[in-house]
Amino acid sequence: MNGYEKQVKDLLRKHGYEYFRSGKGSHEIWKNSQGMFVTVNHNCKSRHTANSIMKEAGIDYKF
Repeated sequence: MNGYEKQVKDLLRKHGYEYFRSGKGSHEIWKNSQGMFVTVNHNCKSRHTANSIMKEAGIDYKF
């Protein structure tokens, strides 16, 4: 894991998301209990990308 990937996944788990399935290319799909889906890239090296994943997930957190 590189960059922010581990931190993003840890925060998603903490907020009720769990791994759902593999996505296209180097992506994973995560799902929460309300049925919201979030796509996480394996090469999440940019804090801007990490912040946009958090925003999409509805998590108020900034890297």
